[in-house]
Amino acid sequence: MKILKFGGTSVGSAERIKGLLEIVNPAERQIVVLSAVAGTTNALVEIGQAFLAEKKDEALALTKQHKDKYELLIQELFTTVEGLSKGKQLIDYHFNYIASLGNEMFTSVEEKAILAQGELLSTTLFHFHLEEIGVPSVLLPALDFMKIDEDNEPMVDYIGEKLGAILDLSPANTLFITQGYICRNSFGEIDNLRRGGSDYTASLIGAAIRAEEVQIWTDIDGMHNNDPRIVKNTSPIANLSFDEAAELAYFGAKILHPQSVFPAQKYNVPVRLLNTMDPAAAGTLISKDGGNKGQIRAIAAKDGITAIHIHSSRMLLAYGFLRKIFEIFERYKTPIDMITTSEVAVSLTIDETRYLADIIKEVEDFGRVSIDNEQTIVCVVGDFSANMHGYAARVLDAIKHLPIRMISYGGSDYNVSILLDSEHKTEALRSLHNRLF
Repeated sequence: MKILKFGGTSVGSAERIKGLLEIVNPAERQIVVLSAVAGTTNALVEIGQAFLAEKKDEALALTKQHKDKYELLIQELFTTVEGLSKGKQLIDYHFNYIASLGNEMFTSVEEKAILAQGELLSTTLFHFHLEEIGVPSVLLPALDFMKIDEDNEPMVDYIGEKLGAILDLSPANTLFITQGYICRNSFGEIDNLRRGGSDYTASLIGAAIRAEEVQIWTDIDGMHNNDPRIVKNTSPIANLSFDEAAELAYFGAKILHPQSVFPAQKYNVPVRLLNTMDPAAAGTLISKDGGNKGQIRAIAAKDGITAIHIHSSRMLLAYGFLRKIFEIFERYKTPIDMITTSEVAVSLTIDETRYLADIIKEVEDFGRVSIDNEQTIVCVVGDFSANMHGYAARVLDAIKHLPIRMISYGGSDYNVSILLDSEHKTEALRSLHNRLF
């Protein structure tokens, strides 16, 4: 069985929803994972924030405004009276539900319930469309099998067990449709895998049922060797290893959710990145042996980075110092991206600043703290194993004219990461591209 995930732009209009059948083969056993229609999640976030701020009238106005867009969508999607009637009942049900949440105490629980409505709408609309044109399909409610534990980690064995049992109920069916992004938490409440989580859903399903392949369909023909929005003449990469893809996704390659590589890697399920707008394009295949040895493969950049520098003479020969520092970040569940150390200082970077003030207050017990905001990590991915010579020097030579704040090298065999002020990001990406490719 294959898993096919389609993002918001791939279901962004009635025409594109209908066009999915040019890619989806109903005769082949597969699970189709859909994101919400483009723009829906942003609108639902706005509605939820209005409810949280106790601006009920504003929230209801936004709800009506977004429902009107779906009214137009179903007019274009369905061609029969029955199909249109079912589509109308569907959007009435979901938007009435959203509006009703303003009549009770509104918390983050209700907010997550609102965010789930986008995927519930897109999958059911696609299912109804297939029904209207006579293509059999089975709608699989993700809330029946997608679950995260108390640490917000997906329960892969649980997902496999529950989903396997549901699939066994339809042995004669080949086409299954389910929601990306949404799940239940350890309390049984509606929750989600955070923005971009539909990729993660597809990868988790693929891992849980040991799928033949996971396909991520987007609006770009595979992962490129640099950011095509900034750098000219970039090109898609035909093959990547799981480790290379994970580095690129984490450090800014927008085409793939950062966490989506790991489940597929653990269970050795190939992931293919493909273009909905150009289905014939080869795309990028991510697999166990996909990387080309002895090459620099790609460059990515991650914005919104904050650097924290801790200066402490007590660090000299003091065992346990770094552990104490890391424990502070662990307590506030704040991941660290990069770290460099010396005898009297440690510098590290984060992209989650929700608890920054609290973290700094505790870290100041260990020494003098300084902060750099508006930083960017530029990550160069390729074969940087110990037996390769000169690649790191080429990277640094390409940006020798720019002020570098931190360098991370040797933490893995796959990347060199450089921290610099965000104002130098564009120049860094272009200089590296010209020098390395």
